[in-house]
Amino acid sequence: MTAEQTKQFIQSREWVSIVTELRPSKDRATGNIKPFYLWRTFKFSPEDKFECTVINYADAGGKVPLVKIVIKGHNVWHGEHPIAKGAYNVDYVADEAYEITPLHQDFADAINQAPLNSLNKWEVNVVQDIKAKAFPAFGLTEGQIYVDYDLVYILNDLLFMGSKHVDGRAFDTPENRPTNLQIPLMKK
Repeated sequence: MTAEQTKQFIQSREWVSIVTELRPSKDRATGNIKPFYLWRTFKFSPEDKFECTVINYADAGGKVPLVKIVIKGHNVWHGEHPIAKGAYNVDYVADEAYEITPLHQDFADAINQAPLNSLNKWEVNVVQDIKAKAFPAFGLTEGQIYVDYDLVYILNDLLFMGSKHVDGRAFDTPENRPTNLQIPLMKK
């Protein structure tokens, strides 16, 4: 597919995880790699906008939800990615919302240990938008609009994005753009 065909194919559909996903993440306090279990939902619109919802779980079976993250913003499409013919570099610019909702008291207690800065105390089932706010737990600084430098690839009606780096690095710079494919999302 061309970039334009790929855009049209993914728009106006809801894409969801096939199973609870496992990703490596780096503990910012210790630097240790730990498992990150999640469920993703993506929506794309014709205006090159996206909405991504991630539910993070404490367990591989997805039975104990910890936090819901909703990120909304714009896609910036770049050239082809070398991973496969028809794969494209896409930046997800979280310039509309970066909402965090604790779903478990232990998660709320853990993030309340960090300085609140311009945020309220974290409470279960209470949403806070951290867009452009300092949030050390996610590596965000005041005034920063988060950008995820990723990729998109379609194969057999499945939506592939980049696989997280095994060392837990985020896709927070163009140099950290993924070089492997993640478990795909399917049409809902």
